[in-house]
Amino acid sequence: MENSLILNIILFLPMISALLMFGKFLDDGARYYAIIITTIELVLCLLLWYLFDNTDSSFQSITFIPLVKGISYHIGIDGISLFLVVLSALITLLCVIFLNNVKNIKNLLISLLFLESIMIGVFVSLDMILFYVFWEFSLVPMLYIIGAWGSEKRIYASIKFFLYTFSASVIMLFGILYFAYIYYSTTGIWSFSLTDWYMLQINTNLQKILFIAFFIGIAVKVPMFPFHTWLPYAHGQAPTIGSVILAAILLKMGTYAFVRFSLPLFPDASIYFITPIAILCLIMVIYTAMIAFIQDDMKQVIAYSSISHMGIIVLGTFSMNIEGISGSVFFMLSHGVISGALFMMVGVLYDRTHTKMINYYGGIAKVMPKYTLIFAILLMGSIGLPLTMGFVGEFLSLLGFFSVNPIITFFAGSGIILGAVYMLHLFRNIFLGEIKEHNLALKDVGKREIVALLPLVAIVIWLGIYPKPILSKIDLSISNLVSFMYDKTILEDNKKFLLKVNERREQ
Repeated sequence: MENSLILNIILFLPMISALLMFGKFLDDGARYYAIIITTIELVLCLLLWYLFDNTDSSFQSITFIPLVKGISYHIGIDGISLFLVVLSALITLLCVIFLNNVKNIKNLLISLLFLESIMIGVFVSLDMILFYVFWEFSLVPMLYIIGAWGSEKRIYASIKFFLYTFSASVIMLFGILYFAYIYYSTTGIWSFSLTDWYMLQINTNLQKILFIAFFIGIAVKVPMFPFHTWLPYAHGQAPTIGSVILAAILLKMGTYAFVRFSLPLFPDASIYFITPIAILCLIMVIYTAMIAFIQDDMKQVIAYSSISHMGIIVLGTFSMNIEGISGSVFFMLSHGVISGALFMMVGVLYDRTHTKMINYYGGIAKVMPKYTLIFAILLMGSIGLPLTMGFVGEFLSLLGFFSVNPIITFFAGSGIILGAVYMLHLFRNIFLGEIKEHNLALKDVGKREIVALLPLVAIVIWLGIYPKPILSKIDLSISNLVSFMYDKTILEDNKKFLLKVNERREQ
């Protein structure tokens, strides 16, 4: 089977399967059907990983079909997008397994399968209009998941989520259309193909305008300060599965877009805006970590910690060197695995007690030892303990930006300490001390929950000890990206800057 065919099957299998579920499926039948489909999807993604050529830094498994003038069905993968596709398939499968006691589960499964195809579409699209269609359509299933299965204020949270992300994306659409017009004015050809756009060199003033248009659309999706206020509401009101998908994959669409579009299309503008972006990242890291510490709701603690960690990812992305950008891509994966698993852990307790308030618990390690052990491992991954997956990406991201600005990196590194403070504070209040009487009847994790959580725990440990299988593929594509940025940079001072930060990295 050709790699391009496998990628097309991966893209459309969940969507087509979801359409078939509109028939007379019973809820139990729909669940088993969804497990089979998402398992096949994950196996195909792992096969694509196995067949991936480690010596080729360009896009692979390409399909190109012209549609209308300038717009095409153009998809492919490289070392940057490959693992985000695998992550999407893995998290979706585990979410389907984790689901329990949900009303209208068939409709929820249909939404999840549609969302899986859409998320993968974002990561594999090489045509900007195709990318934008997937980018915007990702709002619809998530809006439905929050609005239909969320908590009391779910309508407010879903509308706020939609308005923030949709409005910002419209600004990015103007940037896409303007870039296409510039390409047409330069070459006389209408094209929205990303590989064509990469070859176009535009002046620095236009780069800055377009960079800002793209930045607004992407920054809200990440979300970066001060556009972050929709995320705690969305997490707080979303069902467990919604929070898992949102934290593990949907937020990574934003940081992925920075790597895929902002750096290669606007290298001079990316360098020009490094300092203000780094300051915003610093605020994200420190400010939201402090807010996480004072939360009474355990879900909100993890939600704000996600924003803090995303600040480190963006910082690594704009380090402009192989180490930092590779670290940020790896951190996207590790944060997806760890934050997704932590939201599942919150869901385990919520299923038993129907509350997320921290002060309701206390001393539950005595009655839930297996749950406590799993939570402790994930907690250590979240705070970046060495030999866990969280450490690798966070360390490389900070190490990469150290070559750009050691002072900002020093203060950003305080996020590790603050992360340890609020996560250990959370752990102490929930698991340690005297057990409260109403918690004595709590049941430990069951087989279904272990099946969903154990693979994520294993990945946190395995890739913390041996990250090479992923880093080797990421590094090749990032090395190609950095070389491409250097060749495309117009200003001589910026070329010297890129050389300087990469020489420091080598030293």
